[in-house]
Amino acid sequence: MVLTGAGISAESGLKTFRDSDGLWEGYNIEDVATPDAFARNPELVLEFYNYRRKNVAEAEPNQAHKILASLEEHFDVHIITQNIDDLHERAGSSKILHLHGEIFKMRSSRSERLIYDIRGDINLGDKADDGAQLRPHIVWFGEAVPMIEKAAEITSTADIFAVVGTSLVVYPAAGLVSFTPPGIPCYVVDKKLPSISGMRNVVAIEKPATSGMAELRDLLIPLS
Repeated sequence: MVLTGAGISAESGLKTFRDSDGLWEGYNIEDVATPDAFARNPELVLEFYNYRRKNVAEAEPNQAHKILASLEEHFDVHIITQNIDDLHERAGSSKILHLHGEIFKMRSSRSERLIYDIRGDINLGDKADDGAQLRPHIVWFGEAVPMIEKAAEITSTADIFAVVGTSLVVYPAAGLVSFTPPGIPCYVVDKKLPSISGMRNVVAIEKPATSGMAELRDLLIPLS
């Protein structure tokens, strides 16, 4: 089981908002990634995610995504990602759970069950089948994470656990570490290693995702 975060997509040109100034593509998170922001200025929020959607469409999977996909030749790989992009899918991975939603989906702002595919823009006035304004199918800060229970279930059955490109500070995703079975090997790959004091049997690889995943692949394949 592999938990991935923004760091795995950074080398594909998709920015992370925790790198330096706390801004995401020049925006304050509070202005574009909360329910209050959408209620206050829905046009700005839609514009922001329309821009993000174009960014992701133009990006390509990097070597880290491709190495993860190739590991399916040796292991039953389950990816739990905090990322809203589709780079794992395009790299060829087959078992992916998106904790925080998907940029190429939209949903009713009233019902979480009315979900649609989207490749272009969402505009103010675009309505779901229930008449409500459409919004990105993204879990914003302050909202529940509906897939977290499924993610915890997957984590609890892992024989090997890896963390790639995440700071392990965003909850509840970071709490998945506590669901790993005791004694299993754990690997952490990041250019700036997060706190791993709560994890045992850890091999830390302090490298960017592409070179770090190459090293992790060489460590894992002899175990298959």
